[in-house]
Amino acid sequence: MYELLIANKNYSSWSLRPWVLMRELGIPFEERLIPFPGGYSYETYKPFSPSGRVPCLTDGSNRVWDSLAIVEYLAERHEGVWPSDPIARAFARSASAEMHSSFTTLRNACPMSCGVRVTLSAIPADLQRDLARVSDLWDEGLRRFGGPFLGGENFTAVDAFYAPVTFRALSFALDLGNSANAYCERIRSLPAMRAWYDAALAEPWREAGHEAEATAAGKITADYRGGVAG
Repeated sequence: MYELLIANKNYSSWSLRPWVLMRELGIPFEERLIPFPGGYSYETYKPFSPSGRVPCLTDGSNRVWDSLAIVEYLAERHEGVWPSDPIARAFARSASAEMHSSFTTLRNACPMSCGVRVTLSAIPADLQRDLARVSDLWDEGLRRFGGPFLGGENFTAVDAFYAPVTFRALSFALDLGNSANAYCERIRSLPAMRAWYDAALAEPWREAGHEAEATAAGKITADYRGGVAG
């Protein structure tokens, strides 16, 4: 059975991507969760991941790191990872690669912290551009391939790659437009996403660096996490 190394569910957007994909597609795996240690985390994860980062998938003696590589590894072994239609598949791969390499301002200005609600201090032009691009991309996928998911009727890797954005939209009250807002709600209602969110709220850990990122973004108006600091 696969083993998937991840970090805190409240914070780790990169961990969420392969986790939610495997859960939604019914690909069995065992979860190994090692919380962020604070500060430089390379030494914490290096014994389990060649890059010293999460996520990392272990398959027997083989280890696959980086979320995009994990997805492609799974696609070679399981049906349904990418859309079956070649045009939708090309779009899905392009959109996933764009998420993997872009949207730096969105990541930095709206860090993933599932349990908090934040009123942003400002929405700078770079963030506006990232949000507009996400909205346009989602609208294109939903329009071209008929929805309800970005590559058509089934949840695939492209939806998994944008799943963290749907949590960011919730935490930071991001308005992406009608169809994109509805897509956010649709993704967050999936069983795997609900399971991730519930587990994130129940985590007992707080990591100072990630907490500071959320505080720096604006005013925290609510914190729904039940764990204790430490």
